[in-house]
Amino acid sequence: MRAVVQRVAEARVRVEDATSSGASPSTPLGAGPSTPLGTGRVAGEIGRGLLVLLAVGRDDGPDDVTYVAGKIRDMRIFESDAGRHMDRSVADVGGAVLVVSQFTLYGDIRKGRRPAFDAAAPPEHARALYESVVRELRAAQLPVATGEFQAMMRVELVNDGPVTILIDSKRQF
Repeated sequence: MRAVVQRVAEARVRVEDATSSGASPSTPLGAGPSTPLGTGRVAGEIGRGLLVLLAVGRDDGPDDVTYVAGKIRDMRIFESDAGRHMDRSVADVGGAVLVVSQFTLYGDIRKGRRPAFDAAAPPEHARALYESVVRELRAAQLPVATGEFQAMMRVELVNDGPVTILIDSKRQF
């Protein structure tokens, strides 16, 4: 299981509705977003806390859930009241967590130019473990918001720091 964890002042995730068609044929590539920012339904939103982009691997199980949820819950990446950097956890500062599924964290581009996602879990397995991570964080009394699994989403955030931490339950990095 992999996670990209960002310390944020605020974050939200919007889900594109079924009528969004993506880039129009007349829009040149690289000319900006296919739909304006701020469109779509807000699925999850937090103030100060952690934005977690979470991917589930093909071989992941309950131990990976426990490892990743524990790291998210306990990592000390917030400043203390005394000004000491990287001293407090999200729970210590009364922060929240926004968890967004992102299987592309398993994209492998070592061969060719198109990412391969062979190491990512199939959707039904990934959904179950994604939901388990969310349950574990909520069980720790953390306020948790989420995106929508397998939906096309827009993530908006205000980085705080910026501070970005990578977690891999298989400890490959």
